[in-house]
Amino acid sequence: MQPWGPGACSLPSVTDVASQPSRESAQAPLGTVRVVTVAYNPGPELERFLESLRAATARVPAVVIADNGTEHERVESTAERYGARVVGDGTNRGYGGGANLAARDLTEDWIVVANPDIVWRPGSLDTLIEAARAEPRAGCLGPRLLNPDGSIYPSGRALPTLVGGAGHAVLGRVWPGNPFSARYHGTNEDATHAVGWLSGACVLLPAAAWKRLGGFNEDYFMFFEDVDLGARVGRAGWLNLQVPDAVVVHSQGASWKSRPERMIRAHHDSARRYVNASHPAAWQAPVRWLVSAGLRAREEIAVRSARRG
Repeated sequence: MQPWGPGACSLPSVTDVASQPSRESAQAPLGTVRVVTVAYNPGPELERFLESLRAATARVPAVVIADNGTEHERVESTAERYGARVVGDGTNRGYGGGANLAARDLTEDWIVVANPDIVWRPGSLDTLIEAARAEPRAGCLGPRLLNPDGSIYPSGRALPTLVGGAGHAVLGRVWPGNPFSARYHGTNEDATHAVGWLSGACVLLPAAAWKRLGGFNEDYFMFFEDVDLGARVGRAGWLNLQVPDAVVVHSQGASWKSRPERMIRAHHDSARRYVNASHPAAWQAPVRWLVSAGLRAREEIAVRSARRG
């Protein structure tokens, strides 16, 4: 594993964390892995996900699909072809809630939570696990995410701050290259490096870390459950690591395309929830209001754009 430079993010360094014996190691032994995905009336992307997973690891993963939608027959038949298990009672629990349900009886050494619209590159899952085994304080790891056109999606980011969040919310759409957004999106280095949080499109956690953290925070129905998870990984004294040698392709899915307004509003609602939960002090209130106002303005602009098609 390549070392990462000090100050890459606000998380504790490996030396700092290792000097705190009261904090348990997130290391898991070489062994079994559970892959969890959350399906909401999926199309052919679920089958592509399961097919590509076969070449992503030399292990035989236990695959559990949380069915949040209504097309149960399609999910069940696809799962049966690939030896996966389906859980769910017809309730849409959101992304984090669905993932938590699929992980509820976790007995494997590792857990992966991934969107059903990613395609695994060969060996990518094993690369993530080997990176975790090389760094005992890795509490959450994510691959490099590629867009379908081959460009890099900024999936390992800094935790949002109030000032940085305000700048990103206000300027992100009108000036994409602004310094606030650039800092938030991270550097996407070619060596394994620590980040503030990792996109929930694909993350790997040692089972010990997942269980101690309690999985995702279900207060976030969709979006920002991964930001919250990354923050809690850091507070536990572990590292969020992006592993660019592990590569998956993310199509940014059908859910956005079929229900853009609903997804836009859910995204911004979760963003406001995170800002308020992570910066609760009274003296931070004016900046919270500014960030929330910027998010509301950006939400309305995005919704109007989506309605125009």
